[in-house]
Amino acid sequence: MVECGSFEQMFEAAGPVVVLIVAVFLLLVSLAVVVIKAVVYCKIFSKAGYSWALGLLMLIPVVCIIMPFVLAFGHWPVHRELEKLREQQASPAA
Repeated sequence: MVECGSFEQMFEAAGPVVVLIVAVFLLLVSLAVVVIKAVVYCKIFSKAGYSWALGLLMLIPVVCIIMPFVLAFGHWPVHRELEKLREQQASPAA
């Protein structure tokens, strides 16, 4: 009968390979999260009337703290455009 050895011996033999596989998996998952986050924030800024590229700023650590305040308390370009349209409809054409 062939003895395979202890669990520790098998783990030591496969250790670097397992660590590499886990590291690559974590890297791919992290990259996927960053890409999804960027797409979502680009879409949010685009729908608010800002340039979609402002969503890419959310990937910068300090800026990602400031930009939600800009979205929350700033006057969105979409709202400015809506107010202009309402003013044009309210005033009769001369």
